[in-house]
Amino acid sequence: MSISPRRACVALAALTALLVSGCTGEPDRPRPSPPASPSEPPSAAPSPSADPAARAAALVGTLSDEDLVGQVLMPYAYGSSATRVSSGSAAGNRALAGVDTPAEMVAKYRLGGVILVGFSADDPTSGNQETTNVDNPKQVHDLTTGLRAAAGKLPAGAAPFLIGTDQEYGVVTRITDGVTQLPSPLAAGAAGDPKLTEAAWRAAGAELAAMGINMDFAPVADVLATRSTVIGSRSFGADPATASTQVAGAVRGLQAEGVAASVKHFPGHGLSATDSHKDVPVIAQSRAVLDRTAFPPFRAGIDAGALAVMSAHLDVKAVDPGTPATFSHKLLTDVLRGQLGFKGVVVTDGMNMPPAKRWSPGEAAVRALNAGNDLILMTPNVGQAYDGLRAALKDGSLPRARLVDAVTRILTMKFTLADRAAPAMSTLGSAEHRQAADALAAAAVTMLRGRCGAPVSGPVTVSSSAGRDRTRAALTEALSAAGVKVVPSGGTVVHLVGYGDGTKDLRADAAVTVAMDTPYVLAGAKSPTLLATYSSSRASMTGLAGVLAGKNRPTGRSPVKVAGLPATTCGT
Repeated sequence: MSISPRRACVALAALTALLVSGCTGEPDRPRPSPPASPSEPPSAAPSPSADPAARAAALVGTLSDEDLVGQVLMPYAYGSSATRVSSGSAAGNRALAGVDTPAEMVAKYRLGGVILVGFSADDPTSGNQETTNVDNPKQVHDLTTGLRAAAGKLPAGAAPFLIGTDQEYGVVTRITDGVTQLPSPLAAGAAGDPKLTEAAWRAAGAELAAMGINMDFAPVADVLATRSTVIGSRSFGADPATASTQVAGAVRGLQAEGVAASVKHFPGHGLSATDSHKDVPVIAQSRAVLDRTAFPPFRAGIDAGALAVMSAHLDVKAVDPGTPATFSHKLLTDVLRGQLGFKGVVVTDGMNMPPAKRWSPGEAAVRALNAGNDLILMTPNVGQAYDGLRAALKDGSLPRARLVDAVTRILTMKFTLADRAAPAMSTLGSAEHRQAADALAAAAVTMLRGRCGAPVSGPVTVSSSAGRDRTRAALTEALSAAGVKVVPSGGTVVHLVGYGDGTKDLRADAAVTVAMDTPYVLAGAKSPTLLATYSSSRASMTGLAGVLAGKNRPTGRSPVKVAGLPATTCGT
């Protein structure tokens, strides 16, 4: 799935020479850019047999400036259908883009893509926007089909329409019902086997593709150098080397199934505990620390062929103090493209987050493109961003060559994803996919205190902090299947703690305490047996049940340090 750097660069150079002198279209009358000379006809439609860069070059040459602007925008939309929405969703779309439906948004602004959103109770990004449009796989498939139908009528319709989502697994998982749930990235880091990670993420990629999603804003490449709650178990861990091999495995798995991976959040959100959904995190570490700690997983993702990298709203003092990375030419162009050699699509983090809203939607979009981003994600106002980009193109504050370069990268990525038959919907939740998730989750279970044989005997009582009924039920079912009797009370207490839980949520009489997110809370637990699954997925509960029943050894190794506890007591 990786793009040939040489072919991409040749295409970009040729296009810049051909198109940089093109004219801007009339505001309401888009027209194709002129050919390079009066004697040359306009570019022919791209041949399906051509390589992605050549197909992108041919298509860009046929697009008006308005079409080029639309290609760099990837907003969210309100509604669970492309064409039929509730009155509330219509009102949301009118405020966002002056239209009623997602399909109308695609058509009016010639959009290059749309992001689908949805949130769980544990999601640390849930304040990012108000809408949700993922309910179940059939609904998602119908929505993506409708969006593609709308996009297919556009001049850029020869290229696949981008439909993305944040399917990271763990606390940030947009589509939760009816799909195979992988354990969290931190669990994969604990398992420490890139082959298991690649197999699990390949299953995930197949299911996303079956639903019509061809871009995943994952995996998270942030090294968890701080106890960041917004990153937390979304990271593969605190060790750059471990995180690097895991990121590479996830990238290979996703892209093997035709889903573009977008490694994030460059240059490394895990180096600050501040939440960029609320403020601008400051990365105060030296450049040497960045090179040694933050950058290796991004380099690994790039080397694995990642088609996209997401920039972050981070103030990196050692490189460009005072300028969030999203708007930093030094970080995106000099470091990411120059030092790390990335040739693909750079996509912004949500432009509706506070660090990006210091400017109007139009100015923010122009600044982001000029810094080196190619794709503008989740602008707070589509019309203002679109008009601002057109105005900047007309007055020269957005060089046409920069826009052509961005669109060429986007279309190259799109054509790299093209010509693949989507897997059947029946692949969702298949036995093969569940086995891949189960294998990764089982390898992740870590014992930080206790004996390595069966840690419980006799009947078991499963308890948890409030609001985790589904997780308790999943563990109860898995224990029963493993031959362990579960009783409502009076048994050996196995207590579960999850995302957001602290020492107040621990249980003093628990024989076993299990951390289902970052394991820091275990430092305050008094239980004789301490286990970590790093995830509350069904697969993780199955893996935990195997350990509790003595059928499997907890061979995982904690990917973060927990005060006063070893990384493992049973691992190899």
